Amino acid sequence: MNSYDVIMKNYDVIIIGGGAAGFMAASFLEQKKVLIIEKNHQLMKKLLITGKGRCNLTNNCDMETLLRNIPKNSVFMRSALTRFTPADTIAFFESSGVPLKTERGGRVFPVSDRAGDIVSALRRNCKAEIIVDRAKELIIENNIVKGVKCGKSSYFAPKIIVATGGMSYPKTGSTGDGYELAKKAGHSITAVKPALVPLETGEVLGGNYLDLAGLSLKNVRLTLKENNKTLFCDQGEMLFTHFGVSGPLVLSASSYIGNPAECTLHIDFKPALDEKTLDARILRDFAENKNRQFKNSLSALLPEKMISVFVKQSAIEPDKQVNEITKKERRKLLQLFKNFTLNVKAFRPIDEAVITDGGVSVKEIDPKTMQSKLVEGLYFAGEIIDVTGFTGGFNLQIAFSTAYAAVSATNC
Repeated sequence: MNSYDVIMKNYDVIIIGGGAAGFMAASFLEQKKVLIIEKNHQLMKKLLITGKGRCNLTNNCDMETLLRNIPKNSVFMRSALTRFTPADTIAFFESSGVPLKTERGGRVFPVSDRAGDIVSALRRNCKAEIIVDRAKELIIENNIVKGVKCGKSSYFAPKIIVATGGMSYPKTGSTGDGYELAKKAGHSITAVKPALVPLETGEVLGGNYLDLAGLSLKNVRLTLKENNKTLFCDQGEMLFTHFGVSGPLVLSASSYIGNPAECTLHIDFKPALDEKTLDARILRDFAENKNRQFKNSLSALLPEKMISVFVKQSAIEPDKQVNEITKKERRKLLQLFKNFTLNVKAFRPIDEAVITDGGVSVKEIDPKTMQSKLVEGLYFAGEIIDVTGFTGGFNLQIAFSTAYAAVSATNC
């Protein structure tokens, strides 16, 4: 057979996309004749790099906590998440020979800390035929899906699951192909933008990002405001970079941002202490080192890289002895500890985002089955749907739950 021959094959189910959602769906279809169409030679490429290569595959939490960590379209997700829960995900992988562990914040990882073990488990459970090709168009007749065109080749099935992902990490294959397939089928695609993405911020007065790059802050509280209205507030970890800020708190906050230019970030370096208690702590430190210069007095309260920034922004003379610092000056210092402010300028590019915000409108998808309301036999799973979760395993759980919902419907 040469490259000009037309290939036509029939299947029970065709899955477009060989990622987490696609392979999870195929794992539940072992009694069916299934085809996975994936344009990458390396399967589940994005899954291999999740959780910094450790794969945070779900979150070991109750349903209400799970839904609270899905800031967009959580109501749509309730049915699917109830039918395939984090406990089901854990049971699936452990029964597939992958021991799991739960870490801080309910994050679930393989005991080995190797994402490859999760990929291998999905491969072992998948009995589907896999081809490396690019889906160009869905074959639809009278609003009923019939198959998929891939160049000169066509593949036919009464059930098609589109699980192509979004547009984040395009090097892994997430280049928005699924959006085009859905649009041609008549679906609406909501505005696509980065989610769980680092943020570019304005210059730090008294320091620059090259000086602060790599500074990790733990147990701080980050508040996101848009025109002084609080959109997000949580405690945890964040990171200064050469362009601005990143880390778990920042990625989660980014999901709430509409127009970055209207937003500010506020860092509370000492969330466990109210201003009165913190002031007493500073006074105690000053009293113990009353002849010390101000610039040398903050090492017990701040990371070294941040001290020069605080000294500059406080407007207190660096060489001033701490026993000469006035109450007014100390008040300014307290404000820096409790409300260190950064102006947001922009999202980092979408290829640096963990996931994509936007996708196929949930108004056009049945939440119980993930079937299109416009085209019979067409289903969606994973990141292509306009649903976003925070970091912590929530987005992979969305992928697994939507895959299960779609498979349950296609198995009927």
